[in-house]
Amino acid sequence: MEILEDRNSLSSTLVTSQFPVDAWHEVIGDPTLADAILDRLVHSAYKIDLKGKSMRKKKPTLTKSEN
Repeated sequence: MEILEDRNSLSSTLVTSQFPVDAWHEVIGDPTLADAILDRLVHSAYKIDLKGKSMRKKKPTLTKSEN
């Protein structure tokens, strides 16, 4: 919250999460704090939802000779 407060309307801030925005209240736990955080982020944010399979599941393509 302090970081967002300091940067609000002054600097760009990139926030990434594995949780959808509508689940943040539950994850944060404090409804007042969640409202304050979301208020500073959502009203001027560009939101990008990524879809698809996880890239982490792919096996590395390097062979021993490439290491």
